[in-house]
This record gives sequence, C-alpha cells and structure tokens, in this order.
Amino acid sequence: MPSQMRAAVGSLFPLRRLTSRLGWGACLALALGLAACGGGGSSESASTGGADRATAAAMSPMAQLGEKIFRDASLSATGHQSCASCHDAANAHAPSNHLVVQLGDDGVSVGGRVAPSMRYLIYNRAFRIEADGTPAGGFFWDGRAASLAEQAKGPFLNPKEMNQPDAAAVVRKLSVATYAAEFQALFGTDIFTRPDDAFERVALALQAYQKEDSDFAPFSSKYDAFLRGKARLSDAELRGLALFNSASKGNCAACHPSAMGADGSFPLFTDFSYDALGVPRNQSAPSTWGDQGLCASAALDGLNLSTTAREALCGKFKVPSLRNVAVRQAYFHNGRFTDLREVLTFYVQRDTHPERWYLDGSQAVDVKFNDLPAYAANVNRSEAPYNRPLGGTPALDAAEIEDLLAFLQTLTDGWTP
Repeated sequence: MPSQMRAAVGSLFPLRRLTSRLGWGACLALALGLAACGGGGSSESASTGGADRATAAAMSPMAQLGEKIFRDASLSATGHQSCASCHDAANAHAPSNHLVVQLGDDGVSVGGRVAPSMRYLIYNRAFRIEADGTPAGGFFWDGRAASLAEQAKGPFLNPKEMNQPDAAAVVRKLSVATYAAEFQALFGTDIFTRPDDAFERVALALQAYQKEDSDFAPFSSKYDAFLRGKARLSDAELRGLALFNSASKGNCAACHPSAMGADGSFPLFTDFSYDALGVPRNQSAPSTWGDQGLCASAALDGLNLSTTAREALCGKFKVPSLRNVAVRQAYFHNGRFTDLREVLTFYVQRDTHPERWYLDGSQAVDVKFNDLPAYAANVNRSEAPYNRPLGGTPALDAAEIEDLLAFLQTLTDGWTP
C-alpha cells in the first residue's frame, strides 16, 4: 500500500452502520485489507471496480438509440427541451446554467426541485425500508421511481418539464424523428401503433444508454487516481480527507462513504439513504417551499405505514453522491445554496449560529428550520457536525473548511495529471 494511502487509512473513522454490524476493530481490519483506501467504507460501492466500464465495447443498438432519444428536444411539447437540456454531459450530467430550478419546455414553468446529476445512478436500487428501519434507494429526490427506466418516463409527462400530455403524444413525435426507422427495426414495424408499448421501449432505451455509456460512471477523478496509486493528494487534500472521515469533525463519510469496497469496488460517495437536514427556505424559489420530501412520495404507497411513521419521514430527501459536487451550480433539493464553501459553512454552523441561515423574505431572522417548521423534530441533530450547542464552536473552522473543500474538488471527473 503506497505511503499516502497508508496515512489515509490512519484517518479512518468507522461509520454509523458499518460499526454497528462489524465493530470498530473489524472496520479497521477491513480498511487495512483493501488494496487502496480512502476511509469511510460501505456496501454501497461500484461493483465494477471503477475502471471496467470505461474500456467496455461499443454500446448496444438499444443504448445507441437511447442516446439519440436523450438528446432529442423534438420529443417535448414545443420542441425546446431534451433530457440533455438539464443533464449536460459537460457538467457531470447536471445543469450547466446558474438557475436554481430549471425552466420547463415552455420557457416559463419552473420546477419544484433542483435537477440532480445523473452520474453513478446505475448503482442505485429501488426504494426499500431496510431491516434496521432505514429508508434507502429509489430514484428522484423522493425515491418514487423504482428504476432508471421508470425515472426516464417522468420528465416527458411532467407539465413543468417536457410537458407532453400522455405517452401517445411522445410516440407521435418519435414516429417522425430521424431515427424512427431504427426504433422500428429494434421493436417491430408496428410499434408506433402501440403507443404504450413504444413509450416503455423509450424508457428502456434510455436506461440502456445510462448503463452502457461509461460517461455516466467514469471513475476518472483525482481521488480515483489516488485509489489506483496513480496520483498523490496534496497536504490540504489529505487533511480534508481526514476531516471528511472524522466522526467528530466533518463526519461526511457517515452518509457519503469514501473507501473502496472489500471487492475492490470504488466508492460512490452516497449510501442512497435519506436525511432531514433542515435546509433553509429558498426565498428566491417559491416553487420549492414546503416540500415534504419522502413522506409525500409514492415510494411509500403500499407499505402500510402508520400516519405517525409516515410523518417521521417528512423533510427527508435522498442523499446524493458527492462525486462532482464541486461543479454543481445549486445544492440541496431546493437550491438554497449555490456555493460549495457556503454549503460546508452551513453544515457546521446550522446549530451553533442559526440566525445566519434562517431568514425570511425581508432577510430578518426567522424561525429555525423555516421551510418545514412543523417537522423540526425529524431534522438530524444527533450526529456531528450538527450536535454542537447554540453559540458553541462549530465542528470545523475556516481553515478546515478550506481543506475539506480541497478534498471535495478531487472528486470531479475528468482529472488529468
């Protein structure tokens, strides 16, 4: 193990779930047994080992068709929006503009949530409640879609996005697309006479594209190169990694595991769980106000949860991957923050200095957790860095925030020596 990785292993702090299952000693033993390690291990890691997909053979005809559909704005109601409009490959398949919430196909409608990056979603699974009661998985911020294919259908029929009234309207546009004959060659010459079946094939093609195109999971960051033993982290980046993993400092690895898996798989920097962070109301984006998150999600339908159990999930949103976090233009489900340094400062000062973050429309101090005050009891306050008292010293000082920021910047894909 290279000396830098050995030092990084020394900064490991066991995670809330892994320690409960394996214990402190077993966690450290697991970490030391890895070929390369950055700390914060989890079962949620890339089963490919990180490099395989980048050298895969050419995409299947289904995936190639999915790529054309992904980029085709003509499939929207007015022909002005495609999947790629909000998921730009040049910006880690997230929006490349500075809008907090994206405009719809009509150029006027605004969405209710930030459009997330689509990178690394191939490793996600359907929504579930795990044995310990932890909600996990699912697609979208609230987990309501069970697969990439199901998620792909949503924007076409969302009036605030591509704005088509039904599947038949999408298929009518598809039937005159330049690649319509390719679609028929794959699915039958009569496929356009069966719009529901055709729409299902659209979703499956988009899913195939995301699964087969290595751009959706390139594992090409500086940190990936570090794990492969092909790059060195700077002193600031190493300090940031230690803070990231420290259970008493940043504690980021509790939800964003940073270690390689026991099978050599690369970390995804998310455990796909849900958390209520008490993000302040975004006064500039009324369409995001009062979003209840998971408790209002169709993902819970059919689970026979009691009213009390369901309300305990209000304000919780899916934990995103921190890969490419440094290039995002808006953060959290409501886009309240647009600067990563400010995000980190909020994390560590939310409870010590809430008056800096919870402001009303006139910028006067507002009630804490002002977007969903009725569900304040659900907000995570037991773990670091949230467990500091009002007026106390934040878990990270300004210099430590800079170090953590330096580390997070190593998670951006496309790094070159």
